[in-house]
Parts: sequence; C-alpha cells; structure tokens
Amino acid sequence: MIHAKWRHNRIVQKLVWFNGTVGPLETATIPAADHCHLYGDGLFEGIRIYHHKVFKLDEHLDRLYHGIKYLNFQMSISQPELRAIILDTCTKSDMDAGYIRLNVTRGTGLGLDPSKIDTNPNVMVMINTLALYPPEAYESGLDVVTTSFKTIPADALDPRLKCIGKYAANILAKQEANSRGAGEGLMLNHQGNVAECTGDNIFVIQGGVIRTPDPSSGILKGVTRDAVIALARKAGYTVEECKLTPFDLYAADECFLTGTAAEVIAMVTLDGRPIGDGKPGKVTNQLIELYREETKNGVPF
Repeated sequence: MIHAKWRHNRIVQKLVWFNGTVGPLETATIPAADHCHLYGDGLFEGIRIYHHKVFKLDEHLDRLYHGIKYLNFQMSISQPELRAIILDTCTKSDMDAGYIRLNVTRGTGLGLDPSKIDTNPNVMVMINTLALYPPEAYESGLDVVTTSFKTIPADALDPRLKCIGKYAANILAKQEANSRGAGEGLMLNHQGNVAECTGDNIFVIQGGVIRTPDPSSGILKGVTRDAVIALARKAGYTVEECKLTPFDLYAADECFLTGTAAEVIAMVTLDGRPIGDGKPGKVTNQLIELYREETKNGVPF
C-alpha cells in the first residue's frame, strides 16, 4: 500500500529516491552489503519541508559535503546535482510539510577495507514525516535527565560529522532517558562539560544572555542551532558560544533545545530540578515564534 492521500486533486506520497530510482517508501530497499548497513559507514541529513519549501537546504548540503570530504567518500554526484534530485523528489511527493532523510554511504561490500569494496556511494532521499516530541511538549516544555552516556570525543571522530554509526550512543542515551520517565537526555563530554541532548543542541539563558556549548565541547554544529543564534542576535540578544557545566543549567533562568526535528522547544527541568520557574520562559517563547516565522523561508519546489 502506498502512503498517499488526495489533497486539492493531487496525490501526496511518502517516497524514496535511491540511486536514481523513485518508488513508494514501503517497497524501498537497500543492498544487503551496503557499507552503512554493515558498519554504520555513512552520513545523513534530516531536512524539513515547510509551506511547500525546503528549509535550509543549502546549509544541510554544505555540511553533508564537508562530511563526504572528511570520510573520503568517492562521491560521483555533485552538490548542485543532489540539490536538484532532492527538489525533484519533493515535487513528486508533493508534501506541504514533511521531513527529508538524506543518506550517503561509502558503497557496497563486505569488509572494513574501503579498497576491497565497490566505493560508488549509495545515495537515498526519503520524503517522510517525523514528530520528535508530542505537540503538548511544546506548550509545557521538556523534562530532561543527565544520562550516563558521553559524546564521542573529537580525537575518535569529529563531532561535527553527522555520521550514522556514531548515533548508537545517542540511542542508548535516549533509551536511558525514556527508562527514567524523561522527555530527553543530556549528554556530557569526557571532561564533564555539557555537550548536547540525544537529538538536539542546548541553550541556556541567564540575565538576558544566551549561551550554548561551543563546537569544541563535542557537539554537532546544528543547522537549526546556527539559525537560532542568528535570529537571537538579530533580535538584540547577546549569544555566547562557550564551555558549560551542569551547574550552568541548574542555575539558568531558562533553557531550550534546538534541532531540525525538534525545532525549538523549552527545557523546564533537569534531573528533577526546575529551571527558572519550571515553565517555558519569555525569551524561549520569543525565539520559538521567531523560528516559526523563519520557516516560511526556504527553497520552493
């Protein structure tokens, strides 16, 4: 069965483009020996569709192609070509609002040694939907706990890399947060500093100043993170990228999280301690509204 529905006399579908072939999500397949399937040797991007436009498409593609260079994939599709493929697949899907999952893997073959496999990358563009948190969480905010799982240090794998394999640690941290009844899990780095949550960057507000962990803290340098920093500065706020410890979060007036899937959402408790008055704060709510307004901009298809 195809996930499709009529909307204004057109069919909206969940689709997958894989190595040049487009089909319904339910019937999409990948090679059994895909190097990401075997070893997590791949990159991904999650990109939002709002108002029939792709939001921050070029920023996501820039990060993807930086990762391709870092991992030394033998990518045969240029960035402009992949951009056109994404927009064409969105046109075929015809979703007003959705979530694009973009995967690029090293290639196909058994064994760790890249010289022994077919290094023609497998490329996937999935048009789907995703809701990271329930709608009511955006009104009340998230309860967060500090998890026992640390972010991967930069001398093992650069945290700016959106590598599929490294997300096993994030999944374990999310599972731990779930088991403790929390909406999200905070991950520290190996120095005990705040890094990020399992799928989000984190911000604290104290005395009107907005602070967030700098990239050297072991974070993914999120596209939504950068967008919110720009929006906050444009609104007149001071934004600092710096080292933070759990103390800074406990003592904050407000905290919030950002991510492509998460968008902008308040964090109202940490480890059972209320942040500020335990409710989404004024600055957070202002930035949520500014971000929602910003999502009206994008690349049309």
